[in-house]
Amino acid sequence: MGYRAALVRFLLLAVSATSVEAGFAQERKLEAVENLSASLEALAQRVNRSVVKIVTSGYGLSEDSDAGNASLLTRQRATGSGVILTADGYIVTNAHVIQGARRIRVQLPVSERTARKSNSIMKPPGTVLDASIVGLDRETDVAVLKIEAADLPHLTLGNSRELRQGQLVMAFGSPLGLQNSASLGVISAVARQIKQDSLMIYIQTDASINPGNSGGPLVDMSGRVVGLNTMILSQSGGSEGIGFAIPSDTLLNVYTQIRKEGHVHRGQIGASVETVTPLLAAGLGLSQDWGVLVADVTPDGSADKSGLKPGDIVLSLDNKPMENARQLEVNLWRFPVGDKVNLEVLRGADRLTMDVPVTAQDDDPQRFADLVNPEKNLIPKLGILGVEIDRKLAPMLPDLRKQYGVVVAARAAGSEGLEVDLRPGDVIYAINNEPTSTVASLTTALGQMKTGDAVVLQVERDGQLMYVAFEME
Repeated sequence: MGYRAALVRFLLLAVSATSVEAGFAQERKLEAVENLSASLEALAQRVNRSVVKIVTSGYGLSEDSDAGNASLLTRQRATGSGVILTADGYIVTNAHVIQGARRIRVQLPVSERTARKSNSIMKPPGTVLDASIVGLDRETDVAVLKIEAADLPHLTLGNSRELRQGQLVMAFGSPLGLQNSASLGVISAVARQIKQDSLMIYIQTDASINPGNSGGPLVDMSGRVVGLNTMILSQSGGSEGIGFAIPSDTLLNVYTQIRKEGHVHRGQIGASVETVTPLLAAGLGLSQDWGVLVADVTPDGSADKSGLKPGDIVLSLDNKPMENARQLEVNLWRFPVGDKVNLEVLRGADRLTMDVPVTAQDDDPQRFADLVNPEKNLIPKLGILGVEIDRKLAPMLPDLRKQYGVVVAARAAGSEGLEVDLRPGDVIYAINNEPTSTVASLTTALGQMKTGDAVVLQVERDGQLMYVAFEME
């Protein structure tokens, strides 16, 4: 009986100890959740001080434009977000938020001092300031703004190359105009290519992103900006957990170039490449059936001068193995113009290394749409908006045949102008052999034409002179 009693007491003590340990474990779990919640709360308060709401009005390129024709410019209003990167008021946002804007207003978050004075859960609105455009880049969808202010709370850019799938992040912004909103999620994928023909790579996240979040920061748990919220994939129009942000490494490159020069140079080395396939390798007798094959090099380009030849297989770029053509193009695209990249190539049985300077790609012809105002730049008879080549515009067009003319910026929305084969980036030099250098002179010459008159424009397109002929109606 004494043995059984002792055994019962032992079992009771064991059960009691297990229950106590389970209680401690439950308390530790609750404490961990509470600590995480407190950390997220502190992070949100700190980040929100540097996130702004952006309201714009003006003109922008219509999304309904035919890609093969000059784009339509329409009246637009937009709301988005931005993040302050410097104490003196430099802000980054998406280019599509401010594209075509004639007025940009930035609403700052309410200051900590004002917030502490308010006893209401509904905080008063922050100061609204006018902003100027430092520069924008459509291909990356990044714009840099400047407001006149000092001692602003600001965030730092993190390293997007260190991101990992499953990592916690928070998205901030003004979805649907609701300023100072925050959402929590994870990194769904560190690299997504949305369009097959685009070199842009995005971070995918399931943190809730909606219209109006564009231009707001995606931050890690240290409060560093690892991405700029840009777009969503959705069947409903709202967030379905598939959001995309521009990586901070790309953002830093574009932001730095815009602040320094006002625009972005696109990196290239003057070589076209293709992905090696087993069929390609068999037909050309290549030593491997994977990798990146150099198909062509531009005569006297940087790759040509550095010794790269058609038929070479690029093995690595700055010691990073290259597996396909798209990977090489994407990596080159991120290098600033003037840098050198180190290529390791396979030529026959020989391995060679070479340093190749990065040079600038051609600019986007639609960039001129940001320089025009329909009230001043409309050429009604042609149904286009034109901009004159002046000292400001000439550096953007260094290789023109002539140093004067009218650049086609966009097609005017709702215009009753003629259907003339003119495209963004075209430069009009003359009308019926008479040189024209201003919007006013071109408009006047067209106004003197009568119905049935033959009109011939001398135009430069993609470096070639051509004639565009039509009959006045």
